[in-house]
Amino acid sequence: MGNRLFASLHPLAALVALSLAAPAAVAAGPVAGGWRVDTSGASTAARHDRLIVRFHDAGVRASSTHAQLLGDAIARSGLDTGRSLAPLSARTLRRTATGADVVKLSRQLDAIETAALLRSLAADPGVAHAEVDDLLHHTGMDRAMATLPARDTRRIGPAATPDDEYYAQYQWHFHNPAGGIRVPAAWDRTTGEGIVVAVLDTGITAHGDLDGNVLEGYDFISDAFISRRGTDERAPGAQDLGDWNDDGAQCQVSPSSWHGTHVTGTVAEMTDNSIGMAGVAHGAKVLPVRVLGRCGGYESDIADAVVWASGGSVAGVPANANPAEVINMSLGGAGVCDAQSEMQLAIDQAVARGTTVVVAAGNNNADAANFTPASCSNSITVGATRITGGRASYSNYGTRVDLSAPGGGGAVDGNPGGYVWQSWHDSETTPEEGAESYVGYTGTSMAAPHVAGVVALLQSIAEAPLTPAQVKTVLVGSAREFPVDVPSSTPIGAGILDANAAVEEVANPCEGDDCGPDASPILNGVPITGLTGAQGEEILFALTVPAGAGALSILSYGGMGDVTLLASHEAEPTLESADFRSSRPGNNETLRIPKPRAGVYYIKVVGLKSFSSVSVLARHP
Repeated sequence: MGNRLFASLHPLAALVALSLAAPAAVAAGPVAGGWRVDTSGASTAARHDRLIVRFHDAGVRASSTHAQLLGDAIARSGLDTGRSLAPLSARTLRRTATGADVVKLSRQLDAIETAALLRSLAADPGVAHAEVDDLLHHTGMDRAMATLPARDTRRIGPAATPDDEYYAQYQWHFHNPAGGIRVPAAWDRTTGEGIVVAVLDTGITAHGDLDGNVLEGYDFISDAFISRRGTDERAPGAQDLGDWNDDGAQCQVSPSSWHGTHVTGTVAEMTDNSIGMAGVAHGAKVLPVRVLGRCGGYESDIADAVVWASGGSVAGVPANANPAEVINMSLGGAGVCDAQSEMQLAIDQAVARGTTVVVAAGNNNADAANFTPASCSNSITVGATRITGGRASYSNYGTRVDLSAPGGGGAVDGNPGGYVWQSWHDSETTPEEGAESYVGYTGTSMAAPHVAGVVALLQSIAEAPLTPAQVKTVLVGSAREFPVDVPSSTPIGAGILDANAAVEEVANPCEGDDCGPDASPILNGVPITGLTGAQGEEILFALTVPAGAGALSILSYGGMGDVTLLASHEAEPTLESADFRSSRPGNNETLRIPKPRAGVYYIKVVGLKSFSSVSVLARHP
């Protein structure tokens, strides 16, 4: 995520991430429309001419057209007169898959004007929600000189270790004991056969080490300038036409990144074919979905692509013949992903269809809670680690990060050890120029597809499809501890992705007493809502707490009735025996554990009286 610097490497390159601008402050507070204005996507330097607006079609002013409501909001904001030399107007471009309108403004607005218009829309009871249709970006890059090694087909692990010529020397991120994901042993059981992974990115280029594992995708970019297709219409196929930019007035000048080709390689590069490199789930198929082009990609297009990739319907686009079990988004930008945002609604739809959504945490060395889609609920947010197993200096952090995977530390760890190596194209502009190659990148963009590939391994070996919540529980619970200290001030999840441990957990489910109590998973920071039961009824949850976690708080709240809240470490709590308990009148109970131990905490809600609509939340730094 972010912009990039670039230079040509032949035939291999190494690249390192740059950060995006820091997000502006969120303007919060109740307003007449019943929702909060979020201007975090509108940085002080950016200018915006597109919004996503959701209307109450059955609301107070149902007889008014959307155009009238937009015109009224512009008039209230004063942007059609006053300091504006050009009056402002708006028109609707299309309807999104979640039912919002993509609105095009007649001119660009600065941050102050954007906030004024959003607040004016929020004041209208006919408007359910409005946000900037921001441009999101993929991971930035730097380059370091590299040369191809002599052919190297050493087998360095179990029998399933592939013979790809650059695997042993370059792909530390798969097999290094400190920083790798330990995937070779997992290949003894599965390589992801029968699973589809959607890669929402810059599209893909032809590559002899990828083509056999790539399905026909779709181009969701609805702006001709960004897509370079000469039309605003979306189109079949997902060919990467290049995202270079030579006009600094539009966005940062840069050559083409071929980012989607690299991410696709991490997921499912053809393996054990004696050429190139390997992919995590090389038995799976990748569905490329082009959402990023010159200067980035609009959030509205990306959200539509999430819906479509998971098997949902998008107007004007044929049904997806290959719905994905997992979606990878190695992209993002500044802005909080709240419950009513377009991206959040799209992810919620995908998850409801059973699709696991994996997203990059971002490369800003900042709290992931301030970036989209890193801060979206129901996704798996991935931070980046180095070959040492420590946090990469650029990686975003915070409670929104679920676990981490190799992203590379850059030049500080040398070459190739500082970079994640995979397939690429070496042209600086169009795909017709240059040739297929391999390259080293750094970034959380590189970490996320490692996780997406392991999700494919899990789904291919599971007796029945795992739900996204079950997938997250397995990945978080099986992550291994960081081999070096990760400061509590910059947490990056439960640990490092461990492909073999995750596959073992799914392939060899526990039996009898080894399984522990029958409990539903609860995830850090994600509330469980709507709990209802009779007097004496008990509801049990299991929370996996990583080593080094900060103070753990467990809350029950809301609804009606009277409950007691219990918790114990590695054992089911009872009214007679519990490590922690709270039993005040009503449903508002709190447990605080200053120094939680690593492992599973079992959390139980017990109805002292009948109860309804109770929520439970467990969270730790």
